[in-house]
Amino acid sequence: MSANLKSKKQITLADIAKKLNISKVAVSKALRNQSDISAETKKKVVNLAKELGYTPNIIARNLSAKNTHTIGLVIPKINHHFFAEAIESIYKIASQHNYEIIMTVSQESTAEEIKHIRSLMAMRVDGLLISVTENTKETSIFQEMKNRGVPLIFFDRIIEGLGFHCIVSDDEYGSYEIVKYAIEKGYTKIGHIGGYKNTNIGKLRCSGYTKAMEEANLEINPDFIVCGGFSVSDGYYGFMKLYNNKSLPEIIFTVTYPVALGVFKAAKELGISIPNDIDVISFGDASYNQFLNPSITGVHQPAAEIGKIALELLIDQIEGRLLIEEKKIVMPVKINFCQTCVKKEN
Repeated sequence: MSANLKSKKQITLADIAKKLNISKVAVSKALRNQSDISAETKKKVVNLAKELGYTPNIIARNLSAKNTHTIGLVIPKINHHFFAEAIESIYKIASQHNYEIIMTVSQESTAEEIKHIRSLMAMRVDGLLISVTENTKETSIFQEMKNRGVPLIFFDRIIEGLGFHCIVSDDEYGSYEIVKYAIEKGYTKIGHIGGYKNTNIGKLRCSGYTKAMEEANLEINPDFIVCGGFSVSDGYYGFMKLYNNKSLPEIIFTVTYPVALGVFKAAKELGISIPNDIDVISFGDASYNQFLNPSITGVHQPAAEIGKIALELLIDQIEGRLLIEEKKIVMPVKINFCQTCVKKEN
């Protein structure tokens, strides 16, 4: 047992220094390829480090370093097509700029969100990318970051007015355009399963829906509107609530693509056919939408581009090329026309 425990011991700079009979400082400099260490010593140190399986203590190094070349990422969920695509882009761009990403997932919990932010700041990350939870209202943690001069970029789900840069999709315009398209197809009874109004995406996507309805002089029936979260389960229970009202709209505009999938699940259980009995459109889509029958007509978000720009803005700020003045970037969206929302004009 003692042999096994020995083999699992974390190799340190001191272990390498002892075996080579040199100082820990010399080992550290050799591993960092500094010029005041001879090539012969560097070779001995590097070879022994590989032989022993030495790995650097990044957190300890970060605590003493001015710049750590690490960036913290806080997202509300990972099993979501938008975040998956944005994350992939963020990692790709980070690698190109020689930065490491430390990713955390809040699971829509504000307590977890705050815990992750504090942990990342304790690791001395150079900056953070954050998409807030659906329940985030308290901003003191972000104000603390501001006071400490920690660079931060909000993306997708944002909080404005705190002095940080934000990058989002054109939520209101995209919602307006897709609801307008449904109206042009002849739908008049249009419902909305929306998100929480305290979030920018919940508020603006509902605003786009409302604007299109009012512009067409169509009644906005409060019984056709359900507000909640952004997940599959929110779509499922939102549709069940509409169904229990005993009067369904002709078509439902959902705040996210996962919410639309929840509507599909509920409709299937109830024996309701989409798009024959009720139709669905969504804000957002997914690469696997093409395999759904019927595929959902939805607003396409440039997730990869949002992730790319958010990270590049943050790196520019970290490296002093961007002033810390609040700026909001709104990315254009487009409708991805698929098999739902096909009703012809009268």
